[in-house]
Amino acid sequence: MLPPGWSSGAGAGAVVALLRDGRPRTRSELVALTGMSRSVVARRVDALLQAGWVTATGGSRSDGGRGPSRIAFDASTGAVLSVLLDTTSARLGVTDLSGRVLAERVVDLEGRDGPEEVLARVVALGRALLARSVGAGARLAGVGLGVPGPVERTTGRPLGPCPTPEWEGFDVAGRLRQDLGPVVAVDSAMNVAVLGERFTGFRGVENLVLVRVGDHIGCGIISGGVLWRGARGGAGDLGHVRVNGSDRVLCGCGSVGCLEAVAGGEAVAARLAARGHDVRTSRDVAALAREGDPDVLTELRVAGRHLGEALADVVGLLNPAVIVVGGALVDPALHLLAGVREVVYGRSSSLATRHLRIVPTGHSEGAGLVGAAVMVIEQLLDPGEVDRSLTWD
Repeated sequence: MLPPGWSSGAGAGAVVALLRDGRPRTRSELVALTGMSRSVVARRVDALLQAGWVTATGGSRSDGGRGPSRIAFDASTGAVLSVLLDTTSARLGVTDLSGRVLAERVVDLEGRDGPEEVLARVVALGRALLARSVGAGARLAGVGLGVPGPVERTTGRPLGPCPTPEWEGFDVAGRLRQDLGPVVAVDSAMNVAVLGERFTGFRGVENLVLVRVGDHIGCGIISGGVLWRGARGGAGDLGHVRVNGSDRVLCGCGSVGCLEAVAGGEAVAARLAARGHDVRTSRDVAALAREGDPDVLTELRVAGRHLGEALADVVGLLNPAVIVVGGALVDPALHLLAGVREVVYGRSSSLATRHLRIVPTGHSEGAGLVGAAVMVIEQLLDPGEVDRSLTWD
């Protein structure tokens, strides 16, 4: 299938877009498929070969003769450094230009450190991971970074104190460009996660919602094939939707009755601790769930129902095809997911739920690393950008 907006006068970048499906093609196949003349295809391919965007692979005939070479997108022509920042840790990964993760590492962070200290460490760790995974001379194509909280898309500056107040308004993208190169993409961790979830498991799904339930609750939204960020990057703030009948439950945001204060990991852990269980965080709750503790499984089912109440409204507004639920509280037996399904399918219209899938994530944190890389890859491999990178005779 040809890329959107294709015409026979499209540039070499559109040929790269076509070959990104991973299927090598001969020049004759490209001529037949695109409608370009043989000479135009030859010129486009030669420029891409010279720039390293594509590679030629040999063919063979059954009679032993040499067949025509096939042209394939070369995903190894550059590497992307992906970084996911949390309040206490950083997950770093290196991918090729197809989004395949080549190496990753998780490190602890000091929660009180400001952006200068954290980003300096990210630069050092990133360089070491690149050297170890793809070689010291590898070309760094760009850096993708996910941070907790909303981000001003055009500047890459966090709009909230994530993880400390010094981060708000800090020029994260500019700081990384100083040391690592010109292509830097920054977005919220949830936006990065939903991009990765779609890229790794739901490539053809145009309407997708990702929910993560841990100590906090976050949501990422793909609508009409486009990441939905909202006016200032604050779309998907599901954790602070009001839950009916919870007006006396105080949330860390200063409001009362928020979903996160009722169904988040810390809230579930607090209720279990009041009943004598030794738990403080969502990871503690998950550990007891894996042991089959009946109190924990009941709490997870109730938390799932509360989450389902909020998601039923999302389903009515957005009509997604798939809701993916992940995070520490999605226990192996899927009790929380059962609560979500019970309420969403029970309260939403039959039109919205007829083909709706509510599924657990299959990718965990790996999808976030891929999503951070995808931000860079889509920018770098935009057909116009590829054309501008070429030297024409």
